[in-house]
Amino acid sequence: MLRKVWELVSTITCSTGESSTRQTRTGCSSLLPLPSSSSLGVFDHLPYDILLQIMRLIGPNEAARMSLVSKSWRSFVFDDRLWIYFLQHQIEPWDSTFFAETLLRSGYPIQTFPTNMTKLSYMHIYGQRAQVPGSVIIDGGSGYCKFGWSKYAVPSGKSATFLEFGNIESPLYSRMRHFFTTIYSRMQVKPYTQPIVVSLPLCHYDDTENAKASRRQLKDCIYQVLFDMNVPHVCAMNQATLALYAARRTSGIVVNIGFQATTVVPILNGKVMRKVGVEVIGLGGLKLTGFLRSELQQNNINFESLYTVRTLKEKLCYVAADYKTEKLKETQASMEISGEGLFILGKERFQTGEILFQPRMAGEQTMGLDQAVALCMDHCYDAELGDNSWFKTVILAGGSACIPGLAERLEKELHGLLPATISNGIRVIPPPNGADTAWFGAKLISNISSFKEKWCMNKKQFRRKNRLNAHFF
Repeated sequence: MLRKVWELVSTITCSTGESSTRQTRTGCSSLLPLPSSSSLGVFDHLPYDILLQIMRLIGPNEAARMSLVSKSWRSFVFDDRLWIYFLQHQIEPWDSTFFAETLLRSGYPIQTFPTNMTKLSYMHIYGQRAQVPGSVIIDGGSGYCKFGWSKYAVPSGKSATFLEFGNIESPLYSRMRHFFTTIYSRMQVKPYTQPIVVSLPLCHYDDTENAKASRRQLKDCIYQVLFDMNVPHVCAMNQATLALYAARRTSGIVVNIGFQATTVVPILNGKVMRKVGVEVIGLGGLKLTGFLRSELQQNNINFESLYTVRTLKEKLCYVAADYKTEKLKETQASMEISGEGLFILGKERFQTGEILFQPRMAGEQTMGLDQAVALCMDHCYDAELGDNSWFKTVILAGGSACIPGLAERLEKELHGLLPATISNGIRVIPPPNGADTAWFGAKLISNISSFKEKWCMNKKQFRRKNRLNAHFF
């Protein structure tokens, strides 16, 4: 059956190519449209679903060539079901592909009700996505950065974040140049060959003029360094928005538990709502690790490095649904660490994560995570920015946000803190891709069919933007 399909393509396209392009003397080298026909030839007797299965087996490239046989084959090959199947069998999950191509394809600002999807075929989208070049992705991070290729399943390496790279007393441009040169060297790639997506760490949170200027300075410095290195296209976005996209959302509240601080970021249609208010708690992954270290020392449990403590935190710790009830339970668990032996933990397992809700346990005079998110939701509600459902989805991000039980506990506490008018419909989602959630958000953006045109900036556009800003100010 497959042989007959391919013989039909080869025979008809060759004969047409010879008759209409004889002067090229290349036989089948040119595939040209053929005269219309209302028949699928020897395949007319086959059920439609069987033909779809055959097209799936021969693959997207050969299926596309079948559209050149006749109008009937063209109509058949353009069936969206066929190309949805091919899109579903790419590296990117189908849900993420569909989200990206329906809601993000037009770029920023996000269209609330995209209207152009009805005009596009999935065959066209597949073809465009196949032509999108692989991109370098660098997730700036707050404790360390992750880098890798957009066409790979996971990041390929880690490094110190660019805010802490090299001598911090050196000028920002010099540090950035050293950072990106090092990453490109480790990836063994020439900067001028590939686009890049850079996730910006969450810093300078306020809506003040000074904070705006600091954010602009950091972003412009990144663009300047990369364009000076002849990178063709650059996309720079903040981590919270990328984490939101990784969760297949364009609006919501992102809770990023970073290295030294936790940020609660409201985002509406891809835009960080700084006027509503970004809440910041001086508790991050480092504080959780430090708390567990103190508890281990008090219990005379010896360890060789902070890396060991962090491993125990990631593997054995959890957040209790009810802290008081959990204290009455037997919670002991053990873990073997190569070179250091067996570690047995008890109440430290749930006390470590509890400091997110009760910071005073760690000697911190700040509000708890649940209070910060509730305050952010209260501000979102008061802002009256349309449908109040936009802020009721909470996305967790950051390595320490992966602690089991955190999402369920936070959702429970929010229902207890907020009135029903706000709390009804609240949903807290664990990090969609673990500690690499922002990286995967960047990967999703970099594989969109309109990536370079809608999400990137080139050197010429950057210079024009700088001239306009200089003229404006």
